[in-house]
Amino acid sequence: MLVDGPVEVELEDGTRVTSDRFVVAVCRCRRSASYPWCDTSHRRGRRPRESPG
Repeated sequence: MLVDGPVEVELEDGTRVTSDRFVVAVCRCRRSASYPWCDTSHRRGRRPRESPG
């Protein structure tokens, strides 16, 4: 997900991380080694979505 920067993201543990770039790629799939920032790990294969159950 691309977001106009600068950006501050609060992680689940309460930690805040920031990026001062003009446009920031935020990871939504949680596969990124640099989470919460996207490193395009999502392109290396897709998992089927789980159906609501």
